[in-house]
Amino acid sequence: MRGIVSFALINLSREFYRYFGILMMSIVLIFFLASLMFVSHSIERQITLALDAEPDFVVQKLRGDRVVPIKTSLADALIEITGTIKTTPRVYGRYFVEHGNKSFLIIGVDFLDEQSHRGLEEIMKKTDLNHFLLDRHNALIGQGVDKWLNENHYKKSFKLFTPLGKPVVLKRFGVLPKNSRLLSNDMVVVSINTARKILGLKRSEVTDYTFNAPNELEWEVIPIKTAALDYDLRVISKKESKKAYEEMFDYKNGLFLLVFVMTLVAFLMIVYQRYSQLYSIEKRSIGILRALGWSMQEMLIYKMIESFIVVLVAYILGVSLAYLYVFVLKAPGLINIFVAPSNLDISITLQPDIDLFVLMSIFLLYALPFIISVVFPVWRVSTTTPSEAIR
Repeated sequence: MRGIVSFALINLSREFYRYFGILMMSIVLIFFLASLMFVSHSIERQITLALDAEPDFVVQKLRGDRVVPIKTSLADALIEITGTIKTTPRVYGRYFVEHGNKSFLIIGVDFLDEQSHRGLEEIMKKTDLNHFLLDRHNALIGQGVDKWLNENHYKKSFKLFTPLGKPVVLKRFGVLPKNSRLLSNDMVVVSINTARKILGLKRSEVTDYTFNAPNELEWEVIPIKTAALDYDLRVISKKESKKAYEEMFDYKNGLFLLVFVMTLVAFLMIVYQRYSQLYSIEKRSIGILRALGWSMQEMLIYKMIESFIVVLVAYILGVSLAYLYVFVLKAPGLINIFVAPSNLDISITLQPDIDLFVLMSIFLLYALPFIISVVFPVWRVSTTTPSEAIR
């Protein structure tokens, strides 16, 4: 066995030029698949962590297919539902700038209340609330909002307008953490009354209510109890939000995997055709080895080792280049497929989060078909007599 491995290495180093094209194409294919999986896995991981900080349930009021404000009087009924804690009113809505091309997500919260949003709770712990609440027009802004304001020379404050055209001047108090930028990139977090003023809501109205349910065994019953309070209430659980994101990623991953498989099949057909019409030199080398006493089994092992070495080198180089492209260069171009900058520009820091299962899947997905496409034609030649192969 050691002799076969040594012979395969010597033959590859001596006739490297014959494998150069296949090696380069293999590196490109593995680089493409690894880059796709690295970006998808990293973004999906960040979104999962961000969603874990979201409230367990969101209650909205619908009229037809439109979300309408909820009366604050509903709070008492929500608090009475068994199994719920931290019932929090929330005001939010889109505020469009630049003639509707860009928008901020205005989020109004009562900073003196217990927060059901774990992310906001953490932010409030790190914020000097005594200082923040001195001015009701202080605002915490997302990374994308911060960048847009800097580009448009709003250094300390910026002006928004109510639906009646009255100006509301907001002061830049702080920037939301970078680790939440996927979901908070375009957010402007202000006091709940300031948000009401900007979005045109009455003091007795909120956009929705959020609450948590520590006991997951009650998650199936709580939406039913909540929806029974009013016929047009809609209850959205965190599980539903996660499922929606997972379906989106599964769809995009499936689409790209389909493209990859089609490209891989085309490439393997070329490899198969190349080995099916073996060059006379290669046929002769097989015939000589058979004449020297190599068995058909040894010939197949030799070609499998040779193919495995080519795949292994292509895999190491392809995955390494993909790692540099995704986690060092930040995947320019590819990242926009998953996070399209449809609103404010978003700069995402892709955290290295390598899954061994993903790495093994990439290797097997490429290595097995490649080795089979090489070994099968060689097996056909090896079944002939040495004299026929040498001819």
